[in-house]
Amino acid sequence: MIQFIKNLGPSLKSKYIVIESDDWGSLRMPSIEVYKELEKSKVQLNFPGSDQFNLYDTLENTHDLELLFETLTSVNDSMGKSANFTALALTANPDFDQIKKSDFENYSYKDLNQSFEEYGKGNVLSLYYQGIDERIFIPQFHGREHVNVPIWMRALKNNIGDARLAFDYGVWGHINTHPKNLFYQAAFDVEFPIDINEHHKIIKDGLSLFKRTFGYEATYFVPPNGPMNNALLSTLSKGGIKLVSSDLIQTEVLGNGRTKKHFRYMGMKNKYNQRFIKRNCFFEPSGEGKDWVDSCLSDVELAFKYNKPAVISTHRVNYVSGLSEKNRDRGLIELKKLLQGIIKNWPDVQFISTSELYNLFENK
Repeated sequence: MIQFIKNLGPSLKSKYIVIESDDWGSLRMPSIEVYKELEKSKVQLNFPGSDQFNLYDTLENTHDLELLFETLTSVNDSMGKSANFTALALTANPDFDQIKKSDFENYSYKDLNQSFEEYGKGNVLSLYYQGIDERIFIPQFHGREHVNVPIWMRALKNNIGDARLAFDYGVWGHINTHPKNLFYQAAFDVEFPIDINEHHKIIKDGLSLFKRTFGYEATYFVPPNGPMNNALLSTLSKGGIKLVSSDLIQTEVLGNGRTKKHFRYMGMKNKYNQRFIKRNCFFEPSGEGKDWVDSCLSDVELAFKYNKPAVISTHRVNYVSGLSEKNRDRGLIELKKLLQGIIKNWPDVQFISTSELYNLFENK
């Protein structure tokens, strides 16, 4: 059975590396001062296996991107192309002031440019545009914001758990104490079926913001934290999304605690002519407890064994310095080791973006 599953989907004889990096543009932890204040409060920031996110993850700055670009361009593949990131980006962040002024009745957001300006990160979008021009940092769609708007707003309005306390510090990505164990970071999870209507609107608006910000339509979508209702696939398709990230067994959320399972393999098509893609390699050097370079190289080896592209999952948290320069420097050092290891082990490898992988599937 395992052999059968691994053989499903298009086989690619050439060796392709895709590096997908999530969370760009999202405000996670505003500052180290906020982190320390929340540590003193009852807000739970960390849980085993994911301690690094609130500890290190924050808006990127221009120098973070400059150093990342240097690392990516330090290694060339068999075609003379440098490595690249498919950067899964959010196009907005909550406007905490306006939400509070509405007494938690109305949700408001700030776009990327406003977000970078408010938090003093410099002209970060100019580096995005440079990365796009050089084809080394190619944004795709991770959602409008990395927060579940209907669930979070209900929690704020009804003063559920620790939502208001974290809100006062400009934070939603804590380990919240929602009575139904719903995580605010999961932007398209569903508490009640009516939430799906709001998610359609958010997807449509978010894709419009994406095009306005980056100058092209997104073609690839990765739902934040994974959960989504499959009715959103229609809206995504109408908005130009041709490729969607999914686990082999997708758990579709229906609301009221109900779910439905769907089987999806690498390259599989749905009724909207979209293809599904599964990440099969993992690289999170800001996390403790393992040698991420060796582990990821083993993942790549297994993917190539079955003539599949190696789709590497990594997160922005590994490459930003706003809360810890040591964290960023370590992440970049490990990334360079990984890239050098890939070239050494597979000299004929090719670095491609996720959109280029879609084209390969289409031309099979």
